[in-house]
Amino acid sequence: MSATAPTHDSRHPLLAAILLALLVAALNIALWWWSNRPHGPEDFHGPISGYSVSVFQRYQNPLKQDFPSDEEIDADLKLLRRYTPRIRTYSTLENPQVYRLAEKEGLKVMAGANIDTRLINNEKELDALIALARRYPETIHRVIVGNEVLFRGDLSVEQMEDYLDRARAAIRQPVSIAEPDYIWLKYPELADHVDFITIHLFPFWNGIARKDAVDAALGAYQNIVQHYPDKPVVVGEIGWPSNGDRHEYADPSISNEAIFIRDWLNAAKARNIDYYLLEAFDQPWKENLGEGRTGAYWGTFNADRQLKFPFTGPVTEDTAWPWKALAASLLALIPMIWFARKFKRFKLTGRLFFCLLIQLACGLVVWSATLPFNFYLSWIDWTMLVLLFPAQVAILAILLINGFEFTEVLWRRRWQRHAGMLKPDRPGKQPFVSIHLACYNEPPEMVIATLDSLAALDYDNFEVLVIDNNTKNPDVWKPVQAYCEGLGKRFRFFHLEPWPGFKAGALNFGLKETDPRADVVAVIDADYVVREDWLSTLTGYFHDPKVAVVQCPQAHRDFEHNRFRRMTAWEFDGFFRIGMHHRNERNAIIQHGTMTMVRRSALEGTGGWSEWTICEDAELGLRLMHAGYELVYVDELMGKGLTPADFKAYKSQRYRWAFGAMQILKGRWDWMTKRGPLSMGQRFHFLTGWFSWFADALHLIFTLMAIYWTAGMVAFPQLFSLPMQLFLIPVIGFFFAKAIFGIVLYRARVPCGWYDTLMASVASMGLSHAIARGILHGLTREKTAFVVTAKSRRLGESGFAAFAPVREELLMACALVMCIIGMGLSFGTRYIEGTLWMFILAAQSIPYFSAVAGAWIAHKAGDKVG
Repeated sequence: MSATAPTHDSRHPLLAAILLALLVAALNIALWWWSNRPHGPEDFHGPISGYSVSVFQRYQNPLKQDFPSDEEIDADLKLLRRYTPRIRTYSTLENPQVYRLAEKEGLKVMAGANIDTRLINNEKELDALIALARRYPETIHRVIVGNEVLFRGDLSVEQMEDYLDRARAAIRQPVSIAEPDYIWLKYPELADHVDFITIHLFPFWNGIARKDAVDAALGAYQNIVQHYPDKPVVVGEIGWPSNGDRHEYADPSISNEAIFIRDWLNAAKARNIDYYLLEAFDQPWKENLGEGRTGAYWGTFNADRQLKFPFTGPVTEDTAWPWKALAASLLALIPMIWFARKFKRFKLTGRLFFCLLIQLACGLVVWSATLPFNFYLSWIDWTMLVLLFPAQVAILAILLINGFEFTEVLWRRRWQRHAGMLKPDRPGKQPFVSIHLACYNEPPEMVIATLDSLAALDYDNFEVLVIDNNTKNPDVWKPVQAYCEGLGKRFRFFHLEPWPGFKAGALNFGLKETDPRADVVAVIDADYVVREDWLSTLTGYFHDPKVAVVQCPQAHRDFEHNRFRRMTAWEFDGFFRIGMHHRNERNAIIQHGTMTMVRRSALEGTGGWSEWTICEDAELGLRLMHAGYELVYVDELMGKGLTPADFKAYKSQRYRWAFGAMQILKGRWDWMTKRGPLSMGQRFHFLTGWFSWFADALHLIFTLMAIYWTAGMVAFPQLFSLPMQLFLIPVIGFFFAKAIFGIVLYRARVPCGWYDTLMASVASMGLSHAIARGILHGLTREKTAFVVTAKSRRLGESGFAAFAPVREELLMACALVMCIIGMGLSFGTRYIEGTLWMFILAAQSIPYFSAVAGAWIAHKAGDKVG
């Protein structure tokens, strides 16, 4: 283990750590301030011309016949009387006491009759409007017959003209119909049946950016005035939402609402425009009326009757931001100090980067925990939040774990536990090595090539045990037996049939047959060709009694001219160049069952090879660490084997690893979670090392949920709403961060070009579904079949059969494409949440399309080898 070079802050490491953490905390607070910096629209002084009013309280809903009491309505009108002399209503049948209470408060009312497709109800509304107008002639100073009826297409122009004429004949107050400005231009004859023009101006729904919105509204208003110079023009609704879904260039926010409304109020005051702001109070029940989440947030008061922003002075988007920023900084402070102190051996850039990552994660936790309270959430939303919040925390944990690897690999000063080849021992000092080669149904020529490489080893003290385990066909195993006999007495062949325990059972048999002189047991796969100096340059590590394992990386040969084997070879290489070095820093490498040497006494003394797991090699490594031994990782290609033959073999191998990892996790849970012989670093790696695979399992679960939810949104939009940005942004951020971490590390550590990097990424992503199934099955099942990874090509496959190994992935990809199409047809790009959701669906489909691509590449590549 090499010494760490002194650092500039090594004299005062704790002080340096505290200063670094405080710097990052200050940057966090500055970021919160910047995103909530005060805006300074022009102050507005004076009464507001009028408010459109719905008086339903926070949890009331007229669709459920839940109406406010007289006391609640009276309190609302008293509040509004402080800001405006006039209000507008929309129905005469709902809350008719409004007019009596408005008269008591001295408010003028522009009373509305709710006209729609229900003809009988329309008659009731019109009769009630006429009666109220006659009863309250001083309070109701004008009336509106129908609100956006023509815009919705509920009735014809002729039908509305009849209603308007009847109202004008029955009452003295001026009569109009409220429609968007373009409806008045489309039906100019409508003006002959009204006493004044009432227009709705919504630059938000026109997708206009807030900075251009007031000018757009004024332009639309002026256009109507010019078309109808003989009619008074009233703006019946104008406003901006404070929350909800973005619409093209229009962004809902408190500051945008405040700036738009204050700018409009001043412009309308200067031009003497008659208007009613939409609306006085937020109405959560409107969220499901076809406007998306935005429909609930048009009030200048929230649903609890609190003013969202002042009419004078600067406007702050989130007035609680100082407390949130402080909470995020305090939450991150101790972890940042601990990390900066613990890993002072990292370069300053690395420590700063990871502290920023810690702070970002804590900021997202605070943001995710507090943001829901800015919305009027239904029980479905809260259920989603409760279910998905732990998943968001898990995503952040995975991001931090990946970020730690990223930091250590890129910004270490040097590897602490670097091991290389040693000077060969003299023959008299060489440990005796028993090489065990377990095989099952392998092509004889492949095993013979491995035997030839072993026979050529530049080493005196070794034996080779070839253990054929349950191969049925004598034509497969007998040629290997004959070849061993021809290589001499140090090569021994055993055919076991029947024999339990899969590979571990065969290796345990080999232990019993091992030469008594053997100090070291070496294991290789049947497809490996080893270097002649494999043993001579590495067995010297066993002179240290603390060392139980010397491990070399898996590597591959004959892949250069086969596109599939090439992409998988480079995909394998990433782990051994990146992950193994990262784990080796804390003596926590994954032992894998080839190119590994184990101290015989340690192997036998801890129980041999475990037959209860199909990843007996990784379990042995963990067991030896638990026994207090050290494992040495030498990143030198001492042997090369063959990649899986096709995508089916590639998938089955990774499925086996994932399933076996879960067997180990369940079987050795106490070792990894409780203080004991394993160090904190070892427990960390064996608990978190599989988190990326857990992410694949979560990806599968989340994808299935997303498919079902999307189908619900398309088929039943009244029941299934668009997911909030709260759920979407962390997922998208994790997707990009993980992709960036992986590519940057790969380019830094793996000696291949961009093409091979991208193809290795496709190979890796194509395994996601197989890993997810392995994880979920491993958590819910005790055992699975041990499937040997095929290294030779299956011949005679048709093009269609090439996709058989990925039929589930193909179905998932098709389902996600259908979801994207359905979302596009149902929602388009009207809402930012809809667009984000389609992006997430597309991102979720990448692993499935990668699997399909991998299967096709494997089929087309055939048996081309380099």
